[in-house]
Amino acid sequence: MRVNMCGIAGEISFQGNASTYHVDAMLNNLAPRGPDGWGVAAQGNICFGHQRLKVIDLTSAGAQPMHDAKLGLTIVFNGCIYNYKALRRELEQLGHQFFSTSDTEVILKAYAQWQEQCMNRFNGMFSFAIWHRDSNSTFFARDRLGIKPLYYYHNQQGFWFSSTLPSLLKCAEVPSELSPLGVHQYMSFRAIVGSDTLFSGVKKLLPGHWLRVSAQGEVEQGRYWQLNTVVDDENSRSEQDWQQALKTALFTSTKRRLEADVPVGVLLSGGVDSSLLVGMLSELGVKHLHTFSIGFDNVADEEGNEFKYSDIIASHYDTEHNKIFAQHETLLTHLRPCIEAMSEPMVSHDVIGFYLLSKAVSEHVKVVQSGQGADEVFAGYHWYPPMTDTSNDEAAECYAKSYFSWDEAGLAQVLAPEYCVSNESLKLVQHYFASCSSQLPVDKALHLDTAVMLVDDPVKRVDNMTMAFGLEARVPFLDHELVELAFQMPHQLKLRDGGKYLLKQVAREIIPAAVIDRPKGYFPVPALRQMQGEYLEMAKEAFSQPVARQRKLFNLKYIDAMLAAPEHYTGKFGSKLWQVTLLELWLQQHNIQ
Repeated sequence: MRVNMCGIAGEISFQGNASTYHVDAMLNNLAPRGPDGWGVAAQGNICFGHQRLKVIDLTSAGAQPMHDAKLGLTIVFNGCIYNYKALRRELEQLGHQFFSTSDTEVILKAYAQWQEQCMNRFNGMFSFAIWHRDSNSTFFARDRLGIKPLYYYHNQQGFWFSSTLPSLLKCAEVPSELSPLGVHQYMSFRAIVGSDTLFSGVKKLLPGHWLRVSAQGEVEQGRYWQLNTVVDDENSRSEQDWQQALKTALFTSTKRRLEADVPVGVLLSGGVDSSLLVGMLSELGVKHLHTFSIGFDNVADEEGNEFKYSDIIASHYDTEHNKIFAQHETLLTHLRPCIEAMSEPMVSHDVIGFYLLSKAVSEHVKVVQSGQGADEVFAGYHWYPPMTDTSNDEAAECYAKSYFSWDEAGLAQVLAPEYCVSNESLKLVQHYFASCSSQLPVDKALHLDTAVMLVDDPVKRVDNMTMAFGLEARVPFLDHELVELAFQMPHQLKLRDGGKYLLKQVAREIIPAAVIDRPKGYFPVPALRQMQGEYLEMAKEAFSQPVARQRKLFNLKYIDAMLAAPEHYTGKFGSKLWQVTLLELWLQQHNIQ
């Protein structure tokens, strides 16, 4: 098998032949995602490019762009199809012949056989583009939960796409005009969600969607999967039945993600989710499991690591454990490279933790499993319980009050007037809740967080930071069959006893109780929560730059007040000064005027 945890880019010209010029520029920016090689193929009005990360099967047969002359199909693909072997056998029975052992070729043959219906057969994470020679059309698709990214821009001249936003911006045709809606979402959600980005006209292909582009520039889009909520009656299955079904699904998902012939690691935070992964991998017979934890300096009374919990798991399972301690100097010197690795600005403090952890992990293994998604799917966050006491009419406002970093009054103070698009983020939540298949407010919140927020914050964070070092991350909690099962469960079995109740009950059968009954923790990075000393100086330097004054994004009088007393501007998710500083630093890092 060839795992293609890589980067893809391409151009479709609507006015003549495509050039490699723009694609080469995009690929240069994608090089860290696939440091082991690259490929470019241009034919007529199409040019595809691929940066390659080799994990197994190092022959040239699976190189990309991959072309099947008999079928007249060319593909660039980023991701992994976990059930590719079974699909290959089925396709061979249907008469298809293979020239490689890669999952890339399985996608090609599956598309030839089933067209856009092929995605319903894939279990995995993927984004890909397939050019059809005979129709001169290009087909794009993205996995159900958006684990693999795909950005694009099109106008009357052409269509350009890439795995990351900074890469896409390397194409001179792509505009970099800030979107007021994107800015509003970043300030409210701490992420730009859905199909929008930080820039006007630049889009993301939505999870569970496909898109087809004709040679004349006609764009057709469809949805092949959505997360439906059909909650079973509370008494139709016993708690024990649910627990057994969940345990089976968890082991199935984790086993699927062992499809590799290289050592597997786990990003071990010390929380129940990553600890459970270690326990399941051990029960699945994985030997010499590599585990990795990271900690930071304490600031004031805030502890900067959770080693005492990760040590319990590492010792219990006798893993090959690596503890990385990042001192202030290390954190500070790596902040800018970390920001550069962000496809979009990501304000969560733990992003630097994932960056430094990925840097260290990449020196030992090429494949890791990570616990992202469990909090959203199994209700581990503090804003879910209040949703059980609200009505559908008030649900969106309740969610916003619990989740948003800034309310409208605060945004009116910190943003320049032209970026104060009133209540746009709240309207998004209201629209989503109104159209959501879930009936109860708490289920609507879980649905939004899993299908939207998870995609554009935690999942993107892990993809960007691991791929910055050519590291493949797999997320067992986001197997779509597991997620579908979770959304049939009554919310009471998720929220009980502080959240993630049923998941913890499964965990009690597998891992030590000491890491299950601990207080809920987060990836602690006290320095960015406190914004003191060198970190405050970094913020002052960022906003002193002429470009920050000329951009007219922020109300700089308000920014100056924040810089003078950052301790007065702390919200439920940490320093608000860090949030605005990160956005400014990201724009400067990518030369956005």
